Amino acid sequence: MGSNIPRFWRNLKSRYNLIGTKCANCKEIHFPPRHFCPKCRRLSKLEDFKLEGRGKIETYTVIHTPMDGFEGQIPYVLAIVKMPEGPRLTTQIVDCEIEEVKIGMKVKSVFRKIQEDGEAGLIHYGYKFKPA
Repeated sequence: MGSNIPRFWRNLKSRYNLIGTKCANCKEIHFPPRHFCPKCRRLSKLEDFKLEGRGKIETYTVIHTPMDGFEGQIPYVLAIVKMPEGPRLTTQIVDCEIEEVKIGMKVKSVFRKIQEDGEAGLIHYGYKFKPA
């Protein structure tokens, strides 16, 4: 698989393209994608919906004691980003100094390496956010 690993992660629509779902009944937008609408509790038609990839930081914390696999990234910022379409995403903030991160800061999504797994070094990719 080798050099095709990044391509594999890019092909996961929700991870690379921020694809959620929109309920045809109540118009609520969800991320990650849902199989039924938790707002109106219907198995109505849920259609793919691409989020804009921009938002604002609602709250954040600085991680000094990481989960397994994230030891090489400390300290790092973990934030809740509110998207204009409605969903809130928990995400890492990158490409800026920790001191620059502020509540209300405008951010945009980027596709990045999340972590490496095990001895084989399988790399996991996904979205993070950086200052807009």
